[in-house]
Amino acid sequence: MAGADGDDSLYPIAVLIDELRNEDVQVPNVSGGGLPGYRSKRSCSSRETFRCLRLNSIKKLSTIALALGVERTRTELLPFLTDTIYDEDEVLLALAEQLGNFTMLVGGPEYVHCLLPPLESLATVEETVVRDKAVESLRKISQEHSPVDLEVHFEPLVKRLASGDWFTSRTSACGLFSVCYPRVSSTVKAEIRQHFRTLCSDDTPMVRRAAASKLGEFAKVLELDYVKSDIISLFTALASDEQDSVRLLAVEACVSIATLLPQEDLESLVMPTLRQAAEDKSWRVRYMVADKFSELQKAVGPEITKNDLVPAFQNLLKDCEAEVRAAAANKVKEFCENLPEENREQIIMTHILPCVKELVSDTNQHVKSALASVIMGLSTILGKDNTIEHLLPLFLAQLKDECPEVRLNIISNLDCVNEVIGIRQLSQSLLPAIVELAEDAKWRVRLAIIEYMPLLAGQLPLTKSLCRVVVYAIREAATCNLMKLVEKFGAEWAQNTIVPKVLGMANDPNYLHRMTTLFCINALSEACGQDITTKQMLPVVLKMSNDQVANVRFNVAKSLQKIGPVLDSNALQTEVKPVLEKLATDTDMDVKYFAQEAISGTRFTLASLHISTKSDLPF
Repeated sequence: MAGADGDDSLYPIAVLIDELRNEDVQVPNVSGGGLPGYRSKRSCSSRETFRCLRLNSIKKLSTIALALGVERTRTELLPFLTDTIYDEDEVLLALAEQLGNFTMLVGGPEYVHCLLPPLESLATVEETVVRDKAVESLRKISQEHSPVDLEVHFEPLVKRLASGDWFTSRTSACGLFSVCYPRVSSTVKAEIRQHFRTLCSDDTPMVRRAAASKLGEFAKVLELDYVKSDIISLFTALASDEQDSVRLLAVEACVSIATLLPQEDLESLVMPTLRQAAEDKSWRVRYMVADKFSELQKAVGPEITKNDLVPAFQNLLKDCEAEVRAAAANKVKEFCENLPEENREQIIMTHILPCVKELVSDTNQHVKSALASVIMGLSTILGKDNTIEHLLPLFLAQLKDECPEVRLNIISNLDCVNEVIGIRQLSQSLLPAIVELAEDAKWRVRLAIIEYMPLLAGQLPLTKSLCRVVVYAIREAATCNLMKLVEKFGAEWAQNTIVPKVLGMANDPNYLHRMTTLFCINALSEACGQDITTKQMLPVVLKMSNDQVANVRFNVAKSLQKIGPVLDSNALQTEVKPVLEKLATDTDMDVKYFAQEAISGTRFTLASLHISTKSDLPF
């Protein structure tokens, strides 16, 4: 035990050092109310146990810093963390995250620069996620530096990282230029721009990738003149890099750069490089162009879109690589929406729709699926006549496609078409295909049909074909939608169409289908009303109380409780009462339990069933 207050104050840092450095660690005994007391020595033969102890210690850093106070945190804890190198990435990751929230624990913004040494060390480690977290924390605390401290402490750190011998430090530096550039002097700004230029032409591809990924971000904080003189040349060089992993990141930067430049400079400064990227020999670069196409379209404006991007988009839709075609197909609706309104329809009909028609029968299912997820949206852009003449045949072809994802994506967007062409045309054109899909081999497609049943019922006239879809919905136990259908078409329709199909499954050999009957009756009873429930559905439920499967019998008890409020008192006393009494003596414990629950929950009293107390029950 420590004898003096001064000795006691050493305890937190001693515990931390003990757990971080020693292989033979001291594990606190927390049996006495969770507070550290006597410490028993426990040998950590397992490296995993040792790692966990280190990790837990790192996660307690803020508590230890509070115990030490701001001065000792600066003079003892941070130097210790800087000098102690661990090989567990998870520990280093936790440390990098903790230090980003340490400003107040070291004395506030005035002393925030004390956090830079350990974070600088972490920004140079080999593991990427640790470096990224260290950079994230550095970016965070950079905002808490005063302009003077930024130049005195933070900017030299960036320079050291940018000129480090290992590529790891140079990649980390790329993420720090943009946060310090706006708040330093002109002289320092020039040095930062030079360091960034150097990293963009670094010998190591990983460094060039890091620089390319931050090019757009850095461009946003530069003055416009330097964007034109420095960034454009770097953009052009990175977009022509020998590594496609660098070139594709330059495409991302293109969006940011294009938004910064005046319209008159785009054609000469950006478009040559963008055209080159759209035709790059690497499919990964072309994929990135397709993926960012809508953003590029908005950045360059309508005139360049019409003259340059429309032909480029056509080529991407016809690309030899399926991944590129899929990415472009996914952007069809958005691209068409952003076309200049005055000639939008003409461009779509002349240039885009012919490519779309080819993609409907593409050999790759991912391409067709991507197109199916957006093609219905073209109907609102092209209007009723064009939709009926040109798009409906494509929709029908996709509804019959061999790929279930294609069929599913079309079904999920039927409401878009209905808004444009109306109920009558939708009924004539699409209903036969929808009926076929109700029998689809893929359960996800059947589920989509079931989920859209209330919508379809509201849109389509009641026909025998629609009734067929309803039947399949029932077989799939779509009880949640049955009430909506009854509310839409009325109790008489339900009595003639739905109820017979539901009750017919009560004799199905499959007990799961027999249980579906009960679930459907639960959902339909309130919507159908007392008369239909009492005369048609109740007899079937009562008959099923003799089912050989216990799961069916206890669901009978649950159904009788559910439909009880709909039934009249005479039916409860003369028909329901005897059945529940019988089920309460069932050999199966679950059946007896749910029978008791039903007796307690229905409108008649326990006394009326001659079961006045719980002890009277036969179990």
